[in-house]
Amino acid sequence: MPSAKVLEAKKAQVKELAEKIQSAKMVFFVDYKGITVDEDKEIRKAYRESGNECMVVKNSLIKLACKEANIEGLDSVLEGPTAVVIGTEEYTTGPKIAHDFAKTHEFYQFKAGIMDGKAVSVDEVKKLAKLPSKEVLLTQLASALIGNIRNLAVVLDQVAKKNEESVSA
Repeated sequence: MPSAKVLEAKKAQVKELAEKIQSAKMVFFVDYKGITVDEDKEIRKAYRESGNECMVVKNSLIKLACKEANIEGLDSVLEGPTAVVIGTEEYTTGPKIAHDFAKTHEFYQFKAGIMDGKAVSVDEVKKLAKLPSKEVLLTQLASALIGNIRNLAVVLDQVAKKNEESVSA
């Protein structure tokens, strides 16, 4: 039986993880079995630079943290080596990094995710990974709006010219 000190440390770890999960926009779990030290450093650096946090936590502690955060439906996927990636700033950056890394590292696969406090499937996490970044989406929106405004300006100009012609005639 573990000592009281060890139990308290684990309870604190579960509470901290539960708080991070509750405050995160996006949390996802990946199978990292087979990763080398250099690959681990590479992927963690990419997560860190994008505002995400990656950690390896025992599945039993993840399950307890999810239970404390009132998130259900993940127990079946939390088997084997699991890395937890927590994104507090954006929904897509973490999954995008993992998806790109998985293209060259077959062992690095999504297990499931949590978005806005709700469990999501692997497919939903993959869809997020394939979405363009926020900046690209905003650029596309601005471009569409500018195109519509330009078209409206052309039509109004044509109407004005037609009215001028009819008034002068």
